[in-house]
Amino acid sequence: MMLARISQKWYLNGMLTNYIKAAMKAAKYEILSDDGTFYGEIPGFDGVWANAQTLEGCRDELEEVLEEWILFRVSKNIPLPTVNGLLLAVKEVV
Repeated sequence: MMLARISQKWYLNGMLTNYIKAAMKAAKYEILSDDGTFYGEIPGFDGVWANAQTLEGCRDELEEVLEEWILFRVSKNIPLPTVNGLLLAVKEVV
C-alpha cells in the first residue's frame, strides 16, 4: 500500500517550510485591468493561482492554495516540481 508521508525530519530541518518559501519567492503578480484586483501564480505549479483585492490578500491566498496543492499531490503520489534545488519526494511506507 502506498501512503503519502511527509516525514518529521523534513519539518525538523525546515525542508517543507523552505520549499514553500522558495516557491512563493518565484510567484508572479499582476493587477488585473478589468477590476483592479491582484492576480498571482507560481510558474511551474499548474493550477496554483490566487486573486484578491489586495496584494497581501493575494499572497496569503496563493500560499494557502500552494499548501493544499502540495498535500493533494503528495496524497496521490504525484511528483512535485523541484524549486531552487529543493525536491520533496513521496516514499512508500511499509
